[in-house]
Amino acid sequence: MHLVLFFIFGGLCVAGALNLLLQRHPINSSLSLIVVMTSLAVLYLLLGAEFLAAAQVIVYSGAIMV
Repeated sequence: MHLVLFFIFGGLCVAGALNLLLQRHPINSSLSLIVVMTSLAVLYLLLGAEFLAAAQVIVYSGAIMV
């Protein structure tokens, strides 16, 4: 199950990063960056690093939304 989740969120992270680079509008780029940061948080959760995942969402994604 962990391997399937890893491939799903790893692919989502790579796709979001590519979308981040290829977008022309800054709003769409920031939304893609939020997708990347949230995917990384899920990958951290799969590794068992709950604090790091929470910090990833609160600090990075929260700061981008502001």
